[in-house]
Amino acid sequence: MAEYTPERTLDARGLKCPMPVVKTSQEIKNISVGGILEVMATDPGSVADIQAWCKSTGNELLGMEKGDGLFKFYIRRVK
Repeated sequence: MAEYTPERTLDARGLKCPMPVVKTSQEIKNISVGGILEVMATDPGSVADIQAWCKSTGNELLGMEKGDGLFKFYIRRVK
């Protein structure tokens, strides 16, 4: 897995759908264009939700890691 250097990390662990995406949408505004947001979530539904959100907003999902019930997403702010 490539190493990403996130500008900010959003801890959405313990939050249920749709909150991880809602929080991601708010948090992405706090980083610079081209910056990377790391999102940590425990809700398995966040996998599809984050992918769909990236597609609909034009932000780039660089990568995703999962293990021990934890999902990590690396999202580049595009605009």
